[in-house]
Amino acid sequence: MSKLWDKGYDLDKQIEAFTVGNDFIIDQELVSYDCIASKVHAEVLHRADLLTFEEAEAIKKVLDEIIELQAQGRFEISREQEDGHTAIEAYLCEKLGDVGKKIHTGRSRNDQVLTALRLFYKSKLGEMSQLKSELVQAIKEFVSSYGGIAYPGYTHMQKAMPSSFALWGESFIDSMEDNGSMLSSVLNLIDQSPLGTGAGYGIPLQLDREYAADQLGFARVQENPIYTQHSRGKFEIFLVQVLSQFTHDLNKLASDLILFNMQEFAFVGLPDEFCTGSSIMPQKKNPDVLELLRAKHHQITTAQFEISNISSNLISGYNRDIQLTKEPVIRAFKTSIESMQIAILLFKKLVVNKDKCQNAMIDELYATEQAYQLVKSGVPFREAYRQVAEKLKGK
Repeated sequence: MSKLWDKGYDLDKQIEAFTVGNDFIIDQELVSYDCIASKVHAEVLHRADLLTFEEAEAIKKVLDEIIELQAQGRFEISREQEDGHTAIEAYLCEKLGDVGKKIHTGRSRNDQVLTALRLFYKSKLGEMSQLKSELVQAIKEFVSSYGGIAYPGYTHMQKAMPSSFALWGESFIDSMEDNGSMLSSVLNLIDQSPLGTGAGYGIPLQLDREYAADQLGFARVQENPIYTQHSRGKFEIFLVQVLSQFTHDLNKLASDLILFNMQEFAFVGLPDEFCTGSSIMPQKKNPDVLELLRAKHHQITTAQFEISNISSNLISGYNRDIQLTKEPVIRAFKTSIESMQIAILLFKKLVVNKDKCQNAMIDELYATEQAYQLVKSGVPFREAYRQVAEKLKGK
């Protein structure tokens, strides 16, 4: 099948490679979502008397075949086809002839890809929500086992006051719950159906957009067709920003554990199967998993910066620049999901060394508590602070 925009001439091969980029590879992630949206679109066309019942059913049956082939890794998208939309339509035409050519009635690749992306985002946000719950549960189990063990709390990287693994673990639980609230907000934002807005200026047909939105599981229709195009890039920035909040926590978690796992601290231990070795130093057991977990956050923030820059300085309506936002947001989801899975595994296997923690609990950690004991007896705080400081100075 020729390109969806074919006008009877061949594109320069170097130009073709440049404009297609790796979309034909990236779109494998979207094939099933594109097919789901196309099945509903077939129903919408039937309701508008643009497809017969038999035609709509035949199209839906072949789309189900594509979903199954994609799940088996057997659905191919060639560079010449440019993207998944063309590959899907080509398969429909191969199987159904002229009936397959009718599926693009009443839509553009613009609202087609937006719909597939929105469905993909909703699915991945649901996965992140589930992983958030699993991580919170893993931390709770860790706290149940080790929460009562005290260790020094640090400020300015210096021993400050007593802390505990309950206090530490629960700080990440609270933050993950806040992340979940932000995730719900961005899910509510993107839960709008763009199908039926065409290339950004509507479709000159009477298509039931409300029905399409309902069948696709969207909360509402995204009304303004120009804003539908503007929201691509805008919504992705919000999405990746929320993902970065999850990885921001994991970055701090990894930094803490790298420090606590050092031989000089040894507050916690990683199992051998989590550690790599050195190619030159026989004794080394390296916490590479933690170092990479820490670094993954910066990949997410880089994706956010990339999307923001690409989607800026564009005039109203669709611009091809926005194609380049697809890869960083898909990559951000993959990285975030993988990072959450690793964090869950870490908490299930992490061990706390009670003796090392107790040995680190020096008297100075209780200085603030001593000052407040004096306050309770009527000594003004500033005087109590001075007395304790003088006492410690004499040691």
